[in-house]
Amino acid sequence: MESHNNVNLDVEKDEEMAFDYSKRAQWLRAAVLGANDGLVSTAALMMGVGAVKQDVKIMLLTGFAGLVAGACSMAIGEFVSVYSQYDKEKAQMKRESGGEGDTEKEKLPSPTQAAVASALAFSIGGIVPLLAATFVKEYKVRIGVILAAVTLALVVFGWLGAVLGKAPAIKSSLRVLIGGWLAMAITFGFTKIVGLHAL
Repeated sequence: MESHNNVNLDVEKDEEMAFDYSKRAQWLRAAVLGANDGLVSTAALMMGVGAVKQDVKIMLLTGFAGLVAGACSMAIGEFVSVYSQYDKEKAQMKRESGGEGDTEKEKLPSPTQAAVASALAFSIGGIVPLLAATFVKEYKVRIGVILAAVTLALVVFGWLGAVLGKAPAIKSSLRVLIGGWLAMAITFGFTKIVGLHAL
């Protein structure tokens, strides 16, 4: 009888560990995707401005403004989304416990934690092109350095996302890389066209 109980306990522990790992993997994957968003958004903005203005200060200021605005937007969006989920789960737990006040709040998602994590992930990605451009004065070299740094980061983020999502690493990395390149190329191209005709 005791051995049977021990087996049940072991199974429960294994299920708990698997659940915890799954939750952690989801958080990590969301963080990688947030960092990828920050990387692509900031780099595309910098490339767009770089299409019409070669000044390093203007490019860096644009990138920094995009990083801050994007991080704030991500944080607010995540806070609102998770708070909505929090309210739903809290109401569900109250119904299941017969309307009692104790709803085991530690099991509920934290909107503040989600908002901070989202902003931080976006900022980590966004800092890559900013750091790449900071110390390069020559315009063409700066563009090349940004492209190289962003390409490397896109491959790393694509690979990490694939590993955490249990997807094929090469295909995932290529999708992320091509998507990032397209975002930068489109932003650069359209800004160049508008700059030539409007400025």
